[in-house]
Amino acid sequence: MFVYNVKINGSKTFKYFFAFIVLLVIIIVGIVSFKVFNGASNASPEISSCLPQNKVTKLTVSNYANVLKAVHENVDNYIGVKISFTGYVYRVSDLYENQFVLARNMIISSDFQSVIVGFLCESENAKEFENETWVELTGEITKGNYHGNMPIVKVTDIKKVDKPNEEFVYPPDESYIPTSGIL
Repeated sequence: MFVYNVKINGSKTFKYFFAFIVLLVIIIVGIVSFKVFNGASNASPEISSCLPQNKVTKLTVSNYANVLKAVHENVDNYIGVKISFTGYVYRVSDLYENQFVLARNMIISSDFQSVIVGFLCESENAKEFENETWVELTGEITKGNYHGNMPIVKVTDIKKVDKPNEEFVYPPDESYIPTSGIL
């Protein structure tokens, strides 16, 4: 009969166990970091964008600037997305008769200076709405050309509305994530 006498050095065993746990944590953190920073850039637009596909997204005062910026930065990822929002009709001299900008005034400083921001829209009924008329519209984002590639909303429904209580929008907030970093 053979008897094995195994002597375990508690200090050495603890060191090996601790080193193994630290190595395991490093590997897990590395994999998660890779997925977050690299994997997100390969994600589909439905998952990683601020506009879901296959339904109409309502733009509000709080998300307006974030969505506007995201769509303008990477229009290709938002083609076909349906949006609904309120603004006023704004035209510049080089637009076609069926085009207008559905605009909002965005506050850019603490003394309430503002700039006009919005989506270029195309509608068969565009002539029916005068400048500075407040409307609510629903449309689909397409890619067009106006001094370069840009999103154009093809209007599917438009109606005149009263000026909203909150007529101003604000610059993108800290929740804004640039699409170039996630798509």
